[in-house]
Amino acid sequence: MGSSGPQDVASRSKDIQALSHPLDPLSVSEILSAVSVVRQHHGNVDFNTVTLLEPPKSRLLKWIAQPKDENLPQRQADVVAIDRDGKVFDGHVDLTTGKIVSWEHTEDVQPLLTLEDLGGVEEALRKDAGVIEQCRLVGVNDMSKVYCDAWAIGYDERYGTEHRLQQALMYYRPHIDDTQYTYPLDFCPIFDARAKKVIHIDIPDVRRPVNTAPPTNYHIPAIEAEGGFRKDLKALEITQPDGVSFDIRGRTVTWQNWSIHVGFNHREGIVLSDISFFDKDQDGGKLRSLFYRLSLAEMVVPYGHPGFPHHRKHAFDLGEYGAGYLTNPLTLGCDCKGAIHYMDAHFVTKAGSTSTVRNAICIHEEDNGILFKHTDFRDGSTLTTRARKLIISQIFTAGNYEYCIYWIFHQDGTIQLEVRLTGILSTYAMYAGEETGGWGTEVYPGVHAHNHQHLFCLRIDPQLDGQNNTVFQVDAVPSPAAVGSAENYYGNAFYAQKTKLETPLQAMCNYDGATSRTWEIVNENKLNPYSHKPVGFKLVSREVPGLLPKKGSLVWKRAGFARHDIHVTKYQDGQHFPAGRHVPQMSGDKDEGLPKWIAQDPHADVTDTDVVLWHTFGVTHFAAPEDYPLMPAEPMTLLLRPRNFFKRNPALDVVPSYGKAPSQIAAGVKGTDHHDKCSVEV
Repeated sequence: MGSSGPQDVASRSKDIQALSHPLDPLSVSEILSAVSVVRQHHGNVDFNTVTLLEPPKSRLLKWIAQPKDENLPQRQADVVAIDRDGKVFDGHVDLTTGKIVSWEHTEDVQPLLTLEDLGGVEEALRKDAGVIEQCRLVGVNDMSKVYCDAWAIGYDERYGTEHRLQQALMYYRPHIDDTQYTYPLDFCPIFDARAKKVIHIDIPDVRRPVNTAPPTNYHIPAIEAEGGFRKDLKALEITQPDGVSFDIRGRTVTWQNWSIHVGFNHREGIVLSDISFFDKDQDGGKLRSLFYRLSLAEMVVPYGHPGFPHHRKHAFDLGEYGAGYLTNPLTLGCDCKGAIHYMDAHFVTKAGSTSTVRNAICIHEEDNGILFKHTDFRDGSTLTTRARKLIISQIFTAGNYEYCIYWIFHQDGTIQLEVRLTGILSTYAMYAGEETGGWGTEVYPGVHAHNHQHLFCLRIDPQLDGQNNTVFQVDAVPSPAAVGSAENYYGNAFYAQKTKLETPLQAMCNYDGATSRTWEIVNENKLNPYSHKPVGFKLVSREVPGLLPKKGSLVWKRAGFARHDIHVTKYQDGQHFPAGRHVPQMSGDKDEGLPKWIAQDPHADVTDTDVVLWHTFGVTHFAAPEDYPLMPAEPMTLLLRPRNFFKRNPALDVVPSYGKAPSQIAAGVKGTDHHDKCSVEV
């Protein structure tokens, strides 16, 4: 794939790249093998999930240290299946021996809803007599123009987990090109996915007829009918005539001192692991371990309208549907631009065959502006170096919203996660001009967009120069000494106050913008030779709104991971999903996932050990007319930045765009121009 990355990285990781990585997603043949084994022992079940069961960390680290066939962990599949009676089974299949390792009936749960589960709801509702009657009552008589967004029901105490339920958010389209969200209907059918029928319809006390406002649309014919598109946007081409600067062997990417394994699963989507960075200043050159695993592990979208049944609108888009299952096939020039490497994703179907999402992952480079620059005012000497970034991305569609996920690697050792929200607001019926009560905004006549949040949980599994790491909370605070004191005579002193997070209970903490709060992951056993501080990486995250639904609310109970912005736990194999393994129709009366794990040993020592840092971040969205009918992408971002990890700026050897040293100026020598376009000699 084009020219290789830095030779030092490639040579040190070639042994790993030459073999199939133990964290590679299951292939089509492996999925079918797992299905065959299950069929032999348990008959004709429906498959919900067949995905990689990640090997124990201890086994994988042994293989990473010595990537030989004899150290290769056995490949196993993690299976979720539903039998003809609706019973849910969790199992593990050894793909090497073709044997079932475990198979258990899991009671009182519902596994995530697949696209197959969601796909047939709309047609069934169009034929249901009760739905037809409710449509007639609000002014809709043509059922071919009735649509719905099928959502997980959250939790409804009337039904528990006995039925596999979905709530249908109802809409009408006067014309096929019209935005259905302009014409929301005011009732909510509840659909049993196994029985394939409506079992109840929630009807509001105050009825609202279907909206009569003219459509406001975003499709090409609508814009052309309004006068067409802008004429003043010139072509912008991105070319890499010498090829790309990254190298991909298997699913391991090497680029600019980085080595990264790119995985993918049905639930988290992109999973990055075995992340390391070549440091030429360390011991004559060393590939240093940074992170064992990084993923976006969960998210919740609570809506803020207090009326029934809006309390059920709080989607766990990963735990209830799966970011992998919902992922888009990406297209060149539209979703990604430039010289692209794609990776596909393979999933099981309910019937036990496979489906493939082509181009589920996009990997490419982009210019990133100035990496560093300085001009000395004394003599005009200057150095300008432009930055490059590597982007590993996916986009998934969860009903009305699109989520664009970008993992960005920088030449200075920084890792950036950027999430962009776009798509369409989820809307509800209202009379034109009806008072919203402050719980939302009328974004178009008769269209009520409720207040809501998007809260994401990032799972960070560090291994900074080894497995034993510690997390500190860092606050910028003024000196406690009074003005005029010997310690702070002029009153201007401030410093970084560091608090060691020693137990999971103590580590439940929140962001504080007043102190520019960050969190540092460090290896206390390795000190920087210059600063004499532990080597580390700093989590910089400033878009951290906090969960707004109150303690004891349904959302608060179900989304325990979002009660605090930071959690720290001791690593345990299999603890990947902070909302729990099976999220749909979970009541929250018993803690699952992160709160459950912490409660098992709240006073565990999480210092100088193998830890996981969990961080919940996001945005609170008060909708506005500018967000409708199609929302401009709203970005949010966070950084993992090296702090005291390197001896100096690790990007100094990036080829500069232009440089002219003081000695060159004194000697009248022309500066160095590596791109032949950026300098004007005077």
